[in-house]
Amino acid sequence: MIAAFTRPLIAAALVAAAILPAAQAAAPMVKTPAPGYARVMLGDFEITPLNDGTADLPMDQLLKQPADATRATLSKNFLKLPLETSTNAFLVNTGSKLVLVDTGSGAYFGPTLGKLLNNLKAAGYQPEQVDEIYITHMHPDHVGGLAADGKRVFPNATLRAAKADADYWLNKANEAKAAADKKGFFGPAQASITPYIQAGKFKPIEGDGELVPGITALAAPGHTPGHTIYQVQSRGQKLLLIGDLIHVSTVQMDNPQVTIGFDSDEKAAYAARKKNFDQAVKEGELVGGAHLQFPGLGHLVVQGKGYRWVPVNYTQVR
Repeated sequence: MIAAFTRPLIAAALVAAAILPAAQAAAPMVKTPAPGYARVMLGDFEITPLNDGTADLPMDQLLKQPADATRATLSKNFLKLPLETSTNAFLVNTGSKLVLVDTGSGAYFGPTLGKLLNNLKAAGYQPEQVDEIYITHMHPDHVGGLAADGKRVFPNATLRAAKADADYWLNKANEAKAAADKKGFFGPAQASITPYIQAGKFKPIEGDGELVPGITALAAPGHTPGHTIYQVQSRGQKLLLIGDLIHVSTVQMDNPQVTIGFDSDEKAAYAARKKNFDQAVKEGELVGGAHLQFPGLGHLVVQGKGYRWVPVNYTQVR
């Protein structure tokens, strides 16, 4: 009785199986992120953080503290070694000027970096539209995107950077006597800056002061001889673009005295970090960091003998 009842159902199932298309294979993984840009407003200015990519760095070897201490702190924060580290630049549209602060790595550090130009375009801009470029310092991951094949990537831009950095990194005599682990920084700086010098587009910064309305250069030497940070102001709101004042927030916020092997003068680098972080806390300034996790924007508050990093809340420009 049961067999007789189920026989038609089985037959129907077999017919359906024969006429239905074969099951689709699982969708392949894409394995590419969204374009690396964000957007926030600062008063009347539009700020566009641009990600150049990330680099895996052996921070337990680079930070100037016992390696075990670095490993323990990273592990506590669910991070592993080598530490994937962002490189960020910041595009500031004042309404009358389009200003780019730092330019990423260009072709100097392989496939995981050098994405700034594509992300700038994805963000709605073209390199020809950039009016001014302000460099925090002349390490390759900040100037490498300036030129390609000996030509300016930003053909209409005036390039500004500290005279102290230019005098150091563009000097062949300094290159010749530099320590072995620092010699590799000179060639990229020279190749990146020279096309702008030849075009009459390089104007050294010789002191603190306003470069265009709303953007001021502030000397913060230590990481390099002419390391410079930039304060952006509009309608009473302030953003401090700090370059390489800090590299690893999970370590150096709690222990700001910890320096890094890339610093030219460790004592001065710590002093610059302390001075400007204290000022940012006092003023309640928004802070943008070149090596803080993208988009690298947040605020600083005092915590114990150090600071606490408060990343910006996600927002849509309105």
